[in-house]
Amino acid sequence: MSAAIVAMTAADAGRCAELEAILFPGDGPWSAEAFHSELAHAYNHYFVARDESGTAIGYAGIALLGGGSDPESEVHTIGVDPVHQRRGLGSRLLDELLRVAETHGGPVFLEVRTDNESAIALYRREGFEILGTRRNYYQPSGADAYTMRRERRASEATGTVTKEQPA
Repeated sequence: MSAAIVAMTAADAGRCAELEAILFPGDGPWSAEAFHSELAHAYNHYFVARDESGTAIGYAGIALLGGGSDPESEVHTIGVDPVHQRRGLGSRLLDELLRVAETHGGPVFLEVRTDNESAIALYRREGFEILGTRRNYYQPSGADAYTMRRERRASEATGTVTKEQPA
């Protein structure tokens, strides 16, 4: 199955809200209005993954904050339809968010449920480290969250890829 990752539009908000209700039922899933609000801000960048029929099967969003000498980014959400999980789609969506963050500079932050082992493993593979725990972060479930950070990599800062030179 091949999925295209494209910029989210207002027309995607309803489908993304449907996926939120499936993925995060006890954690105050976002409504279509919440997605519309996120899309209205220029500092937010949202994407959807579409299957061959054009149906949104995943989504992700990031905010580019600060600027000048103190930029940072914050992953707001990533979700993949359960039918399409475990196929690398979450990784592809995260890669798209990190690509956007790299152009902005600075570290990238996110929160993730402490019991979401597959997401935590994905974030660790992409260089995120746990900074701490936020108790009762997700409501109304009361689930805890890890705050994670990924520092900007030197090659991202310079736009170059370093290669090992022969001795």
